[in-house]
This record gives sequence, C-alpha cells and structure tokens, in this order.
Amino acid sequence: MNQANMIQRVSTLLAMAALISGCSGSDTQDLQTFVENTRSKQHTRIEPLPEFKPYETFLYQASNLRNPFAPSVSGQIDRMLTPDDGPGIRPDVNRPREALEDFPLDTLRMVGTLGQHGSSWALVQASDNTIHRVQPGNYLGQNHGKIIFIDEYEIELMEIVPDGLGGWMERSASLALSE
Repeated sequence: MNQANMIQRVSTLLAMAALISGCSGSDTQDLQTFVENTRSKQHTRIEPLPEFKPYETFLYQASNLRNPFAPSVSGQIDRMLTPDDGPGIRPDVNRPREALEDFPLDTLRMVGTLGQHGSSWALVQASDNTIHRVQPGNYLGQNHGKIIFIDEYEIELMEIVPDGLGGWMERSASLALSE
C-alpha cells in the first residue's frame, strides 16, 4: 500500500469520527420542551355515540284494498266502452320499419341540415356513429316517432306511446342540433 492511499484512508476515518461526534452532542432541549407542553395540555372529552331507536316492524295488511297496480274502475269502464279495433291513435304495425327506429331517441344526435330547391333534410348521427339523412315523414326513435318538421336547429316529431290503460296517445318530441 502506498503512502497516498494510507493518507486518504486516515482522512476518511477522521471525517467519519467528526460526523459521528457531532451527531451525538446535539441540543434537544427544544424537542423536550415541546413534548412536555403537549403532554401537559388537557385532553378533550369525546362525546358518546348517539343512541339509536330500535327498528319497529310494520305489517302491511291491504288485502281488502284496491291493487295500486291495477287500472282504476273508471279506466276499466272507459276501455270497455272504446273497443280496441275502433278509431283512435295507434302505431301502424304494417309499415316497414326504418333504420333509425332501432335506436332510443336520446341516443340520436342531429348534426346538421341540408337544403335544395325548397326541400330540407336533417343529418342524424346514431349511436353506432353512422349518419343518416332524414326528412319530414321519416320515422326515428323507438316510440314510433314521425318527423313533422325540420329547421336548421331542430327536428320536431310526434311519437305514439302507450297511455297506461291499454291504448295509445300522441306525444311531441324534438331533437336539437348538437354543438
């Protein structure tokens, strides 16, 4: 071993000894004061959990009352007076279905309009990202929605939906231009 390596090792050992001696003699008085102050503070009392009332069971006895899911007596009388094959609003089940009738109305988006020689068409994007051209008289949505009017901002249509009493009723709907 040469003299340079020996000097380097001795100086490294002396530096380590100085570091170790510096760590052991540090002043910890401020830390001890903080610990004593924290211990001397009064502890706050934790409130007990609230008492819960026991669950009271309820026996539902409505066997002598009208079933809330059955039509009312007046609705049954109205249905008996208006036969199902009479005139009234009902969807045309014999017409061929169009492509956009497979999609719920809330999944369709109006993305633009086209116009030529006084005729107007709307561009509708379906949830499968295909774009369809529609005009008044076309159907869209799953509720037999027939397009009544198209302008540059929306498509107005008339849907035929069940009325809850075994019949059908018309309901207006619209599809606004998407930004």
